[in-house]
Amino acid sequence: MRVEIMDTTLRDGEQMQGVSYSPLEKLHIATLLLKEVKVDRIEIASARVSKGEFEAACKISEWAGKNGFLDRVEVLGFVDGDVSLEWIRKAGLKVINLLCKGSLRHLEKQLRKTPEQHVSDIKYVIHKASETGIDVNIYFEDWSNGMIHSQDYVHFMMESLKEEPVKRFMLPDTLGILNPEQTYQFCSVMTEKYQDVHFDFHAHNDYDFAVANVFSAVKAGIKGIHTTVNGLGERAGNVPLSSVVAVLHDHLGYKTGIDESQITKISQVVESYSGIRIAVNQPVIGENVFTQTSGIHADGDSKANLYFNNLLPERFGRKRKYALGKLSGKATIKKNLEEFGLNLSPESIERVTQRVIELGDKKECVTTEDLPFIISDVLGAEKIPYRVFIKNYSLALSYGMRPVASILVEIDGQVYEETSSGDGQYDAFMKALRKIYDHLGKELPVLTDYKVSIPPGGKTDALVETVISWNYKGMEFRTKGLDADQTESAIKATERMLNIIENSSSGQKMEISYPLTNNNL
Repeated sequence: MRVEIMDTTLRDGEQMQGVSYSPLEKLHIATLLLKEVKVDRIEIASARVSKGEFEAACKISEWAGKNGFLDRVEVLGFVDGDVSLEWIRKAGLKVINLLCKGSLRHLEKQLRKTPEQHVSDIKYVIHKASETGIDVNIYFEDWSNGMIHSQDYVHFMMESLKEEPVKRFMLPDTLGILNPEQTYQFCSVMTEKYQDVHFDFHAHNDYDFAVANVFSAVKAGIKGIHTTVNGLGERAGNVPLSSVVAVLHDHLGYKTGIDESQITKISQVVESYSGIRIAVNQPVIGENVFTQTSGIHADGDSKANLYFNNLLPERFGRKRKYALGKLSGKATIKKNLEEFGLNLSPESIERVTQRVIELGDKKECVTTEDLPFIISDVLGAEKIPYRVFIKNYSLALSYGMRPVASILVEIDGQVYEETSSGDGQYDAFMKALRKIYDHLGKELPVLTDYKVSIPPGGKTDALVETVISWNYKGMEFRTKGLDADQTESAIKATERMLNIIENSSSGQKMEISYPLTNNNL
């Protein structure tokens, strides 16, 4: 069976507190969702909301029309006569998701109308839409409460509208109140009674049941699921696209049109535009979800992939990692050394393992990229020499002028000096550094992420930890720096990065055997 995915990141996802996309950001997300992630449909806006919403809808409409996606772009509209339809028509779009009342209480308390009056108003909009060439899907807002408290009303609405030219009836758990048993029961009532109707299910996550409710809905015969990227949405959010795809593919054996390899990319883009960070333990897309912490797990993976499951990180454009800390074992250290092509003697691995555990006990963050420095510290020798030193730098920041950086860098005993301006002090520093490396014919990694943190309750003089993510010839790694100044901490992280790439750029394994004498330095 194939399940249709409608993603509403740009409409319902934007109802999350603090999230607002520019028209160009909306266009970028829309193109990624349809062309690369390959969702079946997207919901991009609510009619009549704002000028910015209309501008975004027009941009997406223009792009979708040129690329054959126009019938897959939808807008939430209201039972307001011609008003929403005219807004959608002017935007150049072709699908209205008509918001109707799915519970008697909502109808009576909010609209103050009878069911018959509501049906009459809905039919007017449906007929006007048909005349205008706009397709209609119907949302039954608060449908879950309708099924709990006023099922007769829900069936009255269905009986009144099922013969109308409506492509889909969409069943929202608007307040996220259902559990999986209720979801299966209520969805089954709808699919069994109205077998020729295409039903969508729209889950909210107030009780953390959203993914489980989607599982139950699809088992009950629901043909379409609404999602948002990263689970964005009002209150506790909507059901995440990433989790839905994994559950449908792995636990139900159902097909979707989704390209799993693009899920991480779209998640990171939405994270950047929304400003809402992905939780590190968010299934499928969180930073830590493909990271093994226990040394026992690393040992089992080394021997027979004993701690793998069907959620292989490669499916989602990710890699498995093995965390360093107090739970590390020798197998963990070996797994991480493989990233840099390093070989240590068993005795050296034992000593490095103990040092990593000590650091973990102190709650210090230990990364794979720290290993060469831990090795040098623990074993008292620098077989991997510190070859690059940022000897001096001057950073100038003046109001109304671009920041300027002058740097002095020593590489393998040779000193190089450059100056550059940039959009910020660190940007100016990096551009000056890139001039040096370009002159030497050397390649620098691409900066992929930049995170700054201070201790909780920290003041302006607090230490700043900067963690920078890099991509060097397909290898992803992170370096960190610590300083009272944010830019200086970033420069320290960059210096560490430079030494890592200088010692691994040959692509050959670096053999290290201990004990070493001073003559080995």
